[in-house]
Amino acid sequence: MKKSKISSNNLLLLITIVLFFVMYLAGCGVYASKGFTKAQNFMNILINNAGLICVTAGMTCVMLTGGIDISVGSLIAMDCMILAVGIERWHWSSPVLMLFILVIGIVFGFVQGFCIAYLDIQPFIVTMAGLFFARGMTAVICKEQVSIVSDKIFTALSNFKIQFPFGGTINKKGVLVLPYIRITVIVALIVVVAIYLMLKYTKFGRSIYAIGGNQQSATLMGLDVKKTKLKTYMLSSFLTSIGGICFCLNTMAGTTTQATGLEMDAISSAVIGGTLLTGGVGNVIGSLFGVLINGTISALVKANGKLISSWANIVTAILLCFFIILQSIFAKIKESKK
Repeated sequence: MKKSKISSNNLLLLITIVLFFVMYLAGCGVYASKGFTKAQNFMNILINNAGLICVTAGMTCVMLTGGIDISVGSLIAMDCMILAVGIERWHWSSPVLMLFILVIGIVFGFVQGFCIAYLDIQPFIVTMAGLFFARGMTAVICKEQVSIVSDKIFTALSNFKIQFPFGGTINKKGVLVLPYIRITVIVALIVVVAIYLMLKYTKFGRSIYAIGGNQQSATLMGLDVKKTKLKTYMLSSFLTSIGGICFCLNTMAGTTTQATGLEMDAISSAVIGGTLLTGGVGNVIGSLFGVLINGTISALVKANGKLISSWANIVTAILLCFFIILQSIFAKIKESKK
């Protein structure tokens, strides 16, 4: 039975990775004249989705337990607004504000996790309340858009580039332009590696899989299900706050409408990456490729120039249905082998 679960996980992951490369290579073939083959194009996908990668890593952990967290987009909006208002109007230093944001994430996750794990309230209801609270607090803090311009440290972090000595292109002025990534991408990749190692090699990670696979069996095995769920939601909100900082570094602003619908992007990326909605099966590496697939779809629509941005949502919906059907097939195969 364990072997079947692992093979299903690997197969879903393989399908996701192959799909990403097929889509990206197709884009390189069709839109080569529009710069799709440039190394910077791929780097831009990572840069634009660095915050989403962090959020999806946390969402993957929650979904592995069989739960869900739809508050992440609103939490990011609140984080960005606190950073923007804190820097420009409260005149706090950005390092202090970033630490404050991380603490908020931990507390936010603790409250939600406690209600879900110890009060036995449905995750969707609890996190929906968290969604309304965070989005409402964003407007309470400030109803206007606030741009970050005065903090030298935050601006320096936002503008910091890590260049690669290969894949450069000559611009119209005859200057060699090297591809680069921003510090947000480094943070996002560190998060992915850390969560991968945690899920694979730690007791906490194995407990997450066990609870998602069969909560009753996990209880009989002596695992503290409630405590593990609490920690998982705290981890998710903590990673969301890291994603919020990355998001703010990219936008350098706080608005009440920021990150609207980002929770659905995170859920769809995790599902496309092979995480089962019922829990117990998934991989954060697959979730990373799920984010890259969503980013590639948006890049393809943008490169086309004639399609409206809504086409990206339509293609994502089709892929989401495809992977949900695959998951259903795997679930039926698993049941038939019992």
